[in-house]
Amino acid sequence: MNVSLILIILLVGAFATFLAGDKLASKVALFFSLAAAGASIVLLNHYNLGENISFINQWITQPNISFALKADGLSMAMLLLTTVLTPIIIFSSFGNQYKNSKSFYALILFMAFAMAGTFLASDGLLYYIFWELSLIPIYFIALVWGNGDAEERKKAVVKFFIYTLAGSLFMLVAFVYLYQKAGSFLIEDLYKLNLSAAEQLWVFLAFFLAYAIKIPLIPFHTWQANVYQKAPTVGTMLLSGIMLKMGLYSVIRWQLPLAPLAAKEYMYIFIGLGIAGVIYGSIVALKQKDLKKLLAYSSLAHVGLIAAGSYTLTLDGLRGAVLQMIAHGFVVVGLFYTAEIIFRRYETRVLAEMGGIRARTPKFTSLFLILVVASVALPSTFNFVGEFTVLYSLSQINIWFAILGGTTIILGAYYMLKMFQQAMLGETNTRIFTDVTSNEGITLILIIAVLFFFGMYPKPIIDLITPSLEEILIQINRIN
Repeated sequence: MNVSLILIILLVGAFATFLAGDKLASKVALFFSLAAAGASIVLLNHYNLGENISFINQWITQPNISFALKADGLSMAMLLLTTVLTPIIIFSSFGNQYKNSKSFYALILFMAFAMAGTFLASDGLLYYIFWELSLIPIYFIALVWGNGDAEERKKAVVKFFIYTLAGSLFMLVAFVYLYQKAGSFLIEDLYKLNLSAAEQLWVFLAFFLAYAIKIPLIPFHTWQANVYQKAPTVGTMLLSGIMLKMGLYSVIRWQLPLAPLAAKEYMYIFIGLGIAGVIYGSIVALKQKDLKKLLAYSSLAHVGLIAAGSYTLTLDGLRGAVLQMIAHGFVVVGLFYTAEIIFRRYETRVLAEMGGIRARTPKFTSLFLILVVASVALPSTFNFVGEFTVLYSLSQINIWFAILGGTTIILGAYYMLKMFQQAMLGETNTRIFTDVTSNEGITLILIIAVLFFFGMYPKPIIDLITPSLEEILIQINRIN
């Protein structure tokens, strides 16, 4: 099977959605997103049968740039995250009305196309192009269809765009330098380079700026909470559920293997930055009065732990990081969706203006509570598998890293349960709050099913990603 078919489906789907008009746009977008998800599952089957899932074609002769795509286990896992979450996110939006909906849904599919291309690209410049392309749709989604004051929204979105674009330029400079050394942008050629310790340090830092802003890691996180709050919930889901995983994936795929000496030399610093994000995000989340902002800082804490696991340079750390990426993708989409369900009924995201929902909506309360306990890594949920593996890897480096990293569980349980109490319990609110509709219920049940299935049986994902991570570790540990 040609791996480029998935990208073609998403790109054609974006154009077809736009041409379908406002009335049919959401349904056409859902159809093409489901087609891409189905194609990804077929591709996974071919990969499991041992087929070489790659596509390469000479694109530009001088400089030597190839349209090169390759799917190994790591890429397949991230591709599946993208193509499975995209139709869930689109379906979750059916309860809202959007002006110029043909453009809105077309941008969602185009963003999915760019993110999938980032995970599949095996040519450095092609990867960079997909990386930058993903910025365009989310910029317009947040700017045009976002929430709150238009001027404040514009400031938040422009800051996000400038930050991420500026960081990416450093990555482009690093790729140009690597091309001059290798004569190629292909990842296998770049992996063969024997750079000096000084060269690796500069390459490592150039990539780090791009990835730290995208993830984000402190102190590069200042754009995140405002954009998550101002963007429409669909945009927030795309950002938190998939887009930030581009940075975490790229740390493992590009940064660590290309600059292993720098990664080993400064390991403790970058693990420390990740853990600092855990503590900072959790403490700030405790003080939030806006539900979306609380979830944004909660996400900051979780991705800090994922980054810390990646920088341990151990198989357990890398494996736990990838497992947690996928688990976090599903649970954070579910949590932001519950915030949207409340907003549809109460037209507020302020926790103090909620309360008493449990007495009116037992189904929604139960689904919301399950997502809350999944977020705090209750055993038997997918998040527990990822977080436990990451914390175990941190303990192998230094037990204090594991202890400090574990605060995400303790503090997370406190602020998430406190949030649940404020939003759902207490005196019955006088405003009407109807229970979940069939569409809302299906969306939440699908997400919860994934979290519990892989929480009890993570073996398929572990078997999928482990060989690729072992190859990356061989590259990291090669003699320079």
